[in-house]
Amino acid sequence: MTESKVETTARLAQWKIESLGSCSFRRSDPFRVGLWNWHLSIEKNRYLYVRLFPEAGRILKEQPPIATFVLRIFNVGVSRRPSTSPVYDKLLRSSEDFVWPVDTSFHGRFIIDVEFLDLKVATVNGGEACSIWPNEGAMQCQATKGALKCLSRMLDDGLHTDVTIITANGGLRAHRAVLAARSPVFEGMFLHDLKEKESSIINIQDISVEACMALLSYIYSGIKHENFWNHRIALLRAADKYDIGDLKESCEESLLEDIDSKNVLERLQEAWLYQLSRLKKGCLMYLFDFGKIYDVREDLSAFFQNAERDLMIEMFQEALNVWRVG
Repeated sequence: MTESKVETTARLAQWKIESLGSCSFRRSDPFRVGLWNWHLSIEKNRYLYVRLFPEAGRILKEQPPIATFVLRIFNVGVSRRPSTSPVYDKLLRSSEDFVWPVDTSFHGRFIIDVEFLDLKVATVNGGEACSIWPNEGAMQCQATKGALKCLSRMLDDGLHTDVTIITANGGLRAHRAVLAARSPVFEGMFLHDLKEKESSIINIQDISVEACMALLSYIYSGIKHENFWNHRIALLRAADKYDIGDLKESCEESLLEDIDSKNVLERLQEAWLYQLSRLKKGCLMYLFDFGKIYDVREDLSAFFQNAERDLMIEMFQEALNVWRVG
């Protein structure tokens, strides 16, 4: 790995610098986060000046970014707290738009982290900037939008519902045909001589009525992003239980987007339990390749008490691999 290369995962970028030596300026290779390629640069004078800026090009000219981010800088192998910047929210067009002066000397090998909390596209007409996260997908054709609107109305207005779902704290009405079309598990309930076929009642006691409504909204293609975001874990569990593959993939993709030290161990456990290889890889990379295992050391004891033995072995092997490379 060259000293100019920046590693990225989710919304985190990390630049490992072996030593500045006699060099007073260094710029990273471009790295991709969101729609843009980015650079980091450092300049050593009385202070250590750190800059973050997007790479020039058509995308930057047409869609300049407004970045909300925080930077951290710390020596490798030295047990001291990192220098952490304030949270910045800035329109970035060039290397002159942002500089962070760090009044601390860093010697030997050190690391610069950039965590992007949000990225928005600035509008040329002064309108409200639009976040690129989450990506709500490409525009659907009018015919598809009309069909989805009808499905949403069927659920919202309870048009000709023929099945009741009993949750942990309430009931909801739905349609057998829609449920069966989206889930082979629901389809099996209504095809075979099960109690759900006779009573038209489905008991789902391991989900709240709010999360179940989010599940139905997804099945009926009318879910709002806020509801999806708030119930991602419950939706993941329901997607696995009722074999709704596209929902499971959507949950994994979403959970990859905002891994941080507060949720990474929970995400790792969910990834292992539901066989989400990309999420597991992202969590292990965050913990070991990016060195964030030290940020969660107080939570590790409780985590290991409940973690599967094979997962702990895999974490240990990942740590060994990183230490060998380092």
